[in-house]
Amino acid sequence: MKVSVIGCGYLGAVHAAAMAELGHEVIAVDVDPNKIASLAAGIAPFFEPGLPEILASALSSKRLRFTTEMSEVAGSSVHFIAVGTPQKAGSNAADMTYVDSAVDALIPYLDDADFLVGKSTVPVGTSQRLEEKVTAAGSSATVVWNPEFLREGFAVQDTISPDRLVFGINPGPSFDPALSALQEVYSTALAADTPLVVTDRATAELVKIAANSFLATKISFINAMSEIAEATGANVTELADAIGYDARIGRRFLNAGVDIGGRRIQKENRAFSARAEELGLGSSVAFLSEVDEINLRQRQRVVDRVIADCGGDITDKKVAILGLAFKPLSDDVRDSPALDVARRLHELGADVLAFDPEAGGPVSRVAPQISLAENAQQALLDADIAVLVTEWPEFVQLDPRNVGDLMAHKRIVDARNVLDPASWRAAGFHYSSLGRP
Repeated sequence: MKVSVIGCGYLGAVHAAAMAELGHEVIAVDVDPNKIASLAAGIAPFFEPGLPEILASALSSKRLRFTTEMSEVAGSSVHFIAVGTPQKAGSNAADMTYVDSAVDALIPYLDDADFLVGKSTVPVGTSQRLEEKVTAAGSSATVVWNPEFLREGFAVQDTISPDRLVFGINPGPSFDPALSALQEVYSTALAADTPLVVTDRATAELVKIAANSFLATKISFINAMSEIAEATGANVTELADAIGYDARIGRRFLNAGVDIGGRRIQKENRAFSARAEELGLGSSVAFLSEVDEINLRQRQRVVDRVIADCGGDITDKKVAILGLAFKPLSDDVRDSPALDVARRLHELGADVLAFDPEAGGPVSRVAPQISLAENAQQALLDADIAVLVTEWPEFVQLDPRNVGDLMAHKRIVDARNVLDPASWRAAGFHYSSLGRP
């Protein structure tokens, strides 16, 4: 099938390469000529495991092309809108500028039998507004919604072998053709018995943002429990283990730590709240504000712990920051709690030296005040305290005896609760974490 992907950021680049890997003929469009040149040369502009390989394969097969010319989408029957929806300046609402611009630019090249498929995370009601825009331009193309559920670090897997598919198609004459088109696009996943939910567009728009809000709420709950555990001498990890055996709750994502982090979940929760306010239903999701507050509070708790463990003053203390990306297997530092902690400690007078396996480049652009080490050992050398803030496997597997030999003082703050306290204390460390004795 011939498909187009409008927008070649994180979502669009992965989706375009994955669609070509699945055998479709793909034309990918973006307004940024540098991004297009990079992708056309087989160079991913961000770190994502597996993307370079499928990008090279798709380009080699000639099933994938990148362009800045929207006119080249003509002839494709399915057009995926995969542009960003950042937080609007001065507001919690989503900025729909890029979605609207993409659709406006696409409309002249739509055939009446085409399908405009939204993948961007948008406020509920967006597809209806876009359909009105398309209709007003004289096109009979069908607007449907197909939300993405990508996890950074696993985006290629999540696109090629998703854990579920959601098709948002409104009833009407175009329902069966739209369903058939999407079933053809995702034939490989459907043949593997991937669960499929076919629903209306409004529900499909809500699915992604509701899922992220639920996830953020679950994480904020255990983070709140870590505060209680800390004050009472309880162990939040053992608490999570115990309640996680309840099948109604489950153990996944009950890990207390510095913060859920990442631009996507945070900004989508805020946009959800803003949209609810527009609908006159702000009280229905008022709890999301407290979810946000709880998770953000974790960042300051880490900073406070570092200060306390250094005797109440970190001025000129050498602080080794292990991790800067918001999660492992990513170089994304947008709204990263790790980078936020590093910045706060730097502003308080600490001599911060940080290392991340992949995020050094992005950090040097957005936070040049943060000094970067070439490896973990360099960051740890002569440090007064270490702070593990992103749980990269190489940090989790550090040998405390070797780390102790490098540092000026044996102190570590485990902001992700992933290290074994007994091993680090046995090596002579003052070990502290969030909600664990």
